[in-house]
Amino acid sequence: MPRKIVVAITGASGAVYAKLLLDKLVAMRSQLDAVGVVMSDNARAVWKFELQNEDYTQYPFQFYKKDDFYAPFASGSAKFDSMIVCPCSMGTLARIASGMSSDLTTRAADVMLKERRKLILVSRETPLSLVHLRNMTTVTEAGGIICPASPSFYSSPQDFTELAATVIDRVLALAGLQTDGYEWGEGR
Repeated sequence: MPRKIVVAITGASGAVYAKLLLDKLVAMRSQLDAVGVVMSDNARAVWKFELQNEDYTQYPFQFYKKDDFYAPFASGSAKFDSMIVCPCSMGTLARIASGMSSDLTTRAADVMLKERRKLILVSRETPLSLVHLRNMTTVTEAGGIICPASPSFYSSPQDFTELAATVIDRVLALAGLQTDGYEWGEGR
C-alpha cells in the first residue's frame, strides 16, 4: 500500500543524511503516494555549506514553505502516514516536545503525535544535555521515535556515503518502507 510521507529538514549539521533520505525516497517512489518536504532557512544554509550545492531544489517532491499552514500534512485529515525530521536539531526537538506549533515542521509533528502516526526524529547532537534527554523522553512517551544519526559498522561500509546510508535505511524501515539496506543476520 503506497504511503504518504512528510520530510522535514532542519538546520542541524548532517545535510548528507537529508540528501540520502531524499535520494532513497526518489528510488522508492513505487512505495509512495506522496512526499511533502519542508526545509528551514538554516537547513538550506547548512546544505549549501556542507554539501557545496543547492541540489535540494532538484527533487521531484512538493516543497512547502516553513510557514505554510495550508500544507496538507498540517491537518490530520490528510492522512500522511509518517513524518521524518532529518536531521533534527535540538531546538526543533524542544519545540515538538513542548507542543509549540510555531512553524510547519512543528505543526506537522504535532499532527503526527495527536493522530498516533509515526514521527521519527533523526537527532544530530553530541554530547546531550539533560534538557535534550528530557525532551527526547517527552517525545518518546508521546509516541515519537528518536533515531539518533548513529551509523552502524557491522555492514562493513566502504565509504562515507555507505556509512551514512546505514542510518537512513534504518529510518526508512522505521517508517514502514521496504529497503535494500543491510539487515543483521542476512549478510551481504
